[in-house]
Order: sequence, then structure tokens, then C-alpha cells
Amino acid sequence: QDQAKMAAAIRGIALKRMLNFNVPLVKSSTGEPVWKVLIYDRFGQDIISPLLSVKELRDMGVTLHLLLHSDRDAIPDVPAVYFVMPTEENVDRICQDLRTQLYESYYLNFISAISRSKLEDIASAALTANTVSHVSKVFDQYLNFITLEDDMFLLCNQNKDLVSYRALNRSDITDTEMETVMDTIVDSLFCFFVTLGAVPIIRCARGNAAEMVAVKLDKKLRENLRDARNSLFTGDNLGAGQFSFQRPLLVLVDRNIDLATPLHHTWTYQALVHDVLDFHLNRVNLEEAPAVESSPSGARPKKKNKKSYDLTVADKFWQKHKGSPFPEVAESVQQELESYRTQEDEVKRLKTIMGLEGEDEGAISMISDNTAKLTSAVSSLPELLEKKRLIDLHTNVATAVLEHIKTRKLDVYFEYEEKLMSKSNLDKSLLDIISDPDAGTPEDKMRLFLIYYITSAQAPSEVDLEQYRKALEDAGCSLAPLNYIKQWKAFAKMASAPASYGIGAAKSKGLLSRVMNTGSQFVMEGVKNLVLKQLVLFSIFPVCVICSLTVPQETDDYRYFDPKMLRGNDRFLISFSLQAIVFVVGGGNYIEYQNLVDYIKTKQGKHILYGCTELFNATQFVKQVRRINII
Repeated sequence: QDQAKMAAAIRGIALKRMLNFNVPLVKSSTGEPVWKVLIYDRFGQDIISPLLSVKELRDMGVTLHLLLHSDRDAIPDVPAVYFVMPTEENVDRICQDLRTQLYESYYLNFISAISRSKLEDIASAALTANTVSHVSKVFDQYLNFITLEDDMFLLCNQNKDLVSYRALNRSDITDTEMETVMDTIVDSLFCFFVTLGAVPIIRCARGNAAEMVAVKLDKKLRENLRDARNSLFTGDNLGAGQFSFQRPLLVLVDRNIDLATPLHHTWTYQALVHDVLDFHLNRVNLEEAPAVESSPSGARPKKKNKKSYDLTVADKFWQKHKGSPFPEVAESVQQELESYRTQEDEVKRLKTIMGLEGEDEGAISMISDNTAKLTSAVSSLPELLEKKRLIDLHTNVATAVLEHIKTRKLDVYFEYEEKLMSKSNLDKSLLDIISDPDAGTPEDKMRLFLIYYITSAQAPSEVDLEQYRKALEDAGCSLAPLNYIKQWKAFAKMASAPASYGIGAAKSKGLLSRVMNTGSQFVMEGVKNLVLKQLVLFSIFPVCVICSLTVPQETDDYRYFDPKMLRGNDRFLISFSLQAIVFVVGGGNYIEYQNLVDYIKTKQGKHILYGCTELFNATQFVKQVRRINII
């Protein structure tokens, strides 16, 4: 995955270079970084937080990191690095900081390109406040996208309503509003390719929002390439030429070609965490039940404690198992725990010798600082404690996921939906599941029914539909999402879609015949050990066609843009690039991401990045669909 990781690496280098006052990272003679303050807005915070930990920021010399619009005290002898969007409000606040002379010097980094008029506003404020010499550097960073994985990115989080599925599909959207949506998407995609230092070849289907994005992005890239003096794709641009030997292929996919996948109950670890827990920008928030204590009658129950865990590339267990079926994950956690227990007595003995009882970061740091003075056995203690921390983390996360699986019968939903989507034989009626009061929440039932409705070659008769409607209403479901999906299906003529929707049916090994281990945290009795049979999702199908070495007839339905070529020129060889970027306009999900990761493993030497306008789980998607007004 070297090429895929290169994009994330370039991004990390860009941020670190920015924190180093936009000069290349070199070790100073003292080895100490220059201390500084980092000022960001919510956009900047979302971009930095999945990539750089607080410790990494500290190592870069960042002593304080503060929101631009918070109340900030003056620190006149320290430089400040700003990382913000070039909005009116942000520029006004920067001007205010200059007037009040908050910091020693100012390094202004804009996430997207700042307009000349706003730049003049800052210059005017600096002149008035006599702080021109204090403004050390002003940079357009072109970093207006969020990297969550080495091979995954999304456009925005703060203003995601602006580019949401609902925004793109509401019937009352004006032309001006649609232009704003398109410009926002194109600006972020442009930033992505500037950071990559590569001009893509663009493919998309005709007649949808993805085509509108393709046309605008092609135009923006052409305009930048035409201006040779100021082109961002030539010269000493950060990352430029990284892919010059092999131009990337950008495949723009419209969310509307597949609405079943965002509704699907999933079975892999990362996608399940996103579906059933509060998982946001690589951080999962869990509510822990308060300890059971005898409290006086009438006393208020104690609040649940909230605990946050970061699931990042540094977490080896997460990296290894995030795409695994959940029962495998539970078993692996248990195996890791048993492996650790064999060393636990040794750990306790070492901690006693060192006089350390806690497992906090301070204790681990102290151990790290003193390893040179300790025996070889003691030197492995920080590693063991880190292993224990990860085991505890994934025990807590997997236990929370398992609770949802068991209480909502998510294994039953997953298996049934897989059969619907692959046109396999069904072993029970849909009405039975919808009517079962113990099977899932009203939303689970609505998701299942919508998948049935979307994947059916023929819509159910009015009599059958009325029966389903009544069962859904009796189960407490709102029918608003169904009203939109009916309209969408009629418009999209999904009845003419390929016979197989895409996903292969999961094969069940039957119920797990044993509790995993005596004393295991994961009592999996009653939960099916479903084995995934990998086939390509319908939404990913166009990507696979376009990226294949032999190009079948279907690609005639796909438009072709090469911003480097004169219009009207014959397209050059379509035996494409080893590096592709699939980007879903209208929102994406971890199910598709994992499907792409698994698909590309079978294609030696090829690499795919997955991007989307926003990343939603099924609950968030249903909420959007419910709010779309029907024509």
C-alpha cells in the first residue's frame, strides 16, 4: 500500500511543516523545537485531530492549542501559528488579534485559498495597528479535507449539512444553492489533488451530481494549469511529482446509484463501531455504567461516565482487525488477553520493584525515561503496559458492540439483508422480523424494509405494501423515509438494475457452539458466527469496471476528462493507472470503504483511495432521508 499511504504521508508532512513555520523539518542544534501557540477554528481542529496527537503537537513545540473564537489571553513573547478557513468571521478575528497585539509574531495558514480582498483587510489591520513586521508569513495550505485512514478521506465535518445527501437531493434547491454545494465540493477535491501534487484523469457517469462535480473540477484544474506562473502542479510544490510517473484516476460515483448499502446492518468491526456506537473522526465515546453502590432511597442515580478512545493507525490491534467479522475480533481480543495474563505476574513483580502502581501515562513515561538504567526484563514493561491498555480498550469497545448485537439481534438483520441484496433464498418472512418485538429497534426494522424495497426487482403490490406499512407503524416506525425511497426508486428505475445487487450472501456456520472461553468477556451464545463471502458492492461496481485493465462496453456510459489534454483530443490509453481514487458524491460509509479495501487485495499492484463528501452511519442517513421533501 505504499502509494496509498503516500497521500496520507504528504498530508502529515504538510501539517508538520506548517507547525514548523512553513520551513522543512530539520533538527535544530539544541534538539529543542521553538515553542509556539496553535490557533485553529473548528475546521482546522477536525483536520488536525485525526492526524496529530497532543503528544505529537507538544513534540512540535505547541504549548497551547486554542480555538480562534475563544477568549484568549495575550502571550506577547510567543509566536502564533494560525490554521483556519478564510471566512469573514475568521479574518475579522485575526484583525482583532493584530490590533490587540496578542502574540510576538503571526504565521497565518489558510485551509483554502484566501481571496485578495480578505488579504487586503488583514494588511490594512496590520498597518493600522503598526504590526506589519509581526506578520511573518501568510500561506494558502490547500488542506481542506480530513484524512481518517491512509487510504480514506472526507471533505468536511463542520458544514456537512451544506454538502449532505439531503442538500443534494431536496426538491426545492435553487440553482444558486446547488452552485454553492458544487463549489464547496470542488474546492475540497482541488485541495486534495494539490496536496497530492498530481492532476487526475476523471471518470463519472452521466446525468447526476457526480457529473456536475466532474465538469467543475476539470474546469478548475484546467484554469490552474493554464496559469503557468502560478500553477500549483509545477515547481517546488509540496508533494509535486510524487505521482508524476503514474497519474491517478478519479472515479466520481453518485450516492443515488446505491441507497441500500448506507442502510445495511454490517458485520465488520470498524463499520459496526460506526453503526452502533458514537464514533467520530477516529474517536469512539462510550458510556460506562456507574459502579453499583447502595444509595439512600430517593437519591438521584449517578450519571454514567463517558470515556473516549482513539482508534488510530498507531493501534496495531485496530489496524489488524478493523475489517474482520465481529466474532473473529471478539476471539482475538480474548486470545490477546490470555497472552497478556501469562506475563501479568511478571508485570506486577516489575511494578513492585520500581515502586509504580498506576498505569497512567505518567507512570509509563517514567518507565520509558529510566529503561536505560534497568534490566532487559524491565525494559519490556512499557510495551507490556501499552499492550494491556489496548486490550482493555478493545475489550470495552467490543463489549459495547456485542451488547447491541445481542439486544437488537443484529446478526439476524445482517444475514437477512445479505440474502436480500444477493437475491438468495429467504428462510423466514420479512413480516415476521418486522413484527417481532424482540428483534431490533423501529429504525432497524425500517432499514431492513427499505433494503427489501430497494432491492426488489418489482415493487410490492399495494395490498402487500399496506400490510408492511401497518406492521411498521405498529412497530413504532416513521414512514417518512419510505415515502422518499418510493419516489427515488420510481425516478431511478431501479427495477432495470442488474439482477444481483452486489453483496454475496453471508454463510452461517450456525450458532457458536461454545462460550468462547470460561471467564471470557464475550459470551457469544445465540450470536451467529457469520462468515463473509466477498463480492463487489453495487456502488463500487463502476469503479471496478473502469479500473479493470480491459475496458468493457459499459464505460461508454462514463464521461472522460483529462485536464491536461486539449478538449476534443482523442483520449489516451485507458489501460489505467495503478492508483485510483473513488469519491462518492452524496456521502459514504465504512461498509463501502472496507469493500474496496478487500476488493483491491485481489488486484496485485493496484491501490485505491476512498473519499466521500461526508461520512454517515445508517442512523444519520435515515434522518437525512426522512427530512427530504417529496415532490
